[in-house]
Amino acid sequence: MDGQGKVALITGASAGIGRATAIRFLGAGWRVVLAGRRADELDATIAKAGAPAGMALAVPTNVADPASVAALFDRTRAVFGRLDVLFNNAGVNAPGIPLEELTYEQWKNVVDVNLTGAFLCTQHAFRIMKDQTPRGGRIINNGSISAHAPRPNSAPYTSTKHAITGLTKSTSLDGRKYDIACGQIDIGNAGTDMANRMANGVPQANGTIAPEPLMNVNQVADAVLHMASLPPEANVQFMTIMATKMPFVGRG
Repeated sequence: MDGQGKVALITGASAGIGRATAIRFLGAGWRVVLAGRRADELDATIAKAGAPAGMALAVPTNVADPASVAALFDRTRAVFGRLDVLFNNAGVNAPGIPLEELTYEQWKNVVDVNLTGAFLCTQHAFRIMKDQTPRGGRIINNGSISAHAPRPNSAPYTSTKHAITGLTKSTSLDGRKYDIACGQIDIGNAGTDMANRMANGVPQANGTIAPEPLMNVNQVADAVLHMASLPPEANVQFMTIMATKMPFVGRG
């Protein structure tokens, strides 16, 4: 899976799945643009990767801000000259409170980051990928298990992840004429700082609190790299990777 100098842009690269994926891509020889709100944590990701000079570019970015996204892709093109893979990974959640208690601002923040941010990045990726030589590229969206089934008190997050599936399908269709492939990875219980709390117990559909198993986040990074490394004529449209014994399939 040698990147052979190909360029990947990963949003949400300052922690969790984004950090693990950026480190994995850099280790495989890709040139990587790391986007996220926290400049110091982006730099920490690069340091953890031990990437050679010139292979990694940190660009502090708010994906919910159109001007910030435009600057991210302008910087990518100026430094690396092309873009082969976009991993739309940045995401946020709202407090786990009853649906009727959520504020408009809490709802809007999740939609702006998780859905509008992915759209804005996809739009800019199209503009680069369709005009470069060789033409085309690949977009991978982080859908989450929540693209299929909700957890309790998760209306904003679950709604955006269902919407990501629609964006993935539309991107896959609209990208054909430009040789742009698009797929979605749905992730369940990766062992990140945010998800490790699940081992101590999280709300279940029947109202109980129960611990859930986790998988190593590096397994997710390997899966994203596999999707990114396919030849142009092949695409993983949808992939689900999850902790084997998490309570996803079966009756709730």
